[in-house]
Amino acid sequence: MAISSIDNDLCTGCGICVNSCEYDVLRMEGDPGRPVIAYPDDCTVCSRCQKDCPVKAIQIVPGIHVPITSFFGF
Repeated sequence: MAISSIDNDLCTGCGICVNSCEYDVLRMEGDPGRPVIAYPDDCTVCSRCQKDCPVKAIQIVPGIHVPITSFFGF
């Protein structure tokens, strides 16, 4: 898994991270809505969710790389 955690104490539930993820790894759940790591195996470690989070609530595990072959199904 690449996204190691989302700090719900920092998270405001704005949904920016969910909208910035091209692979739908994150989903909004609960009331009030908070992002959850719904599909961790689909994460490509682009770090866009972490970069776009205005309160820096997302932690990414450093050093995990997705092999290029996984993009082509080899």
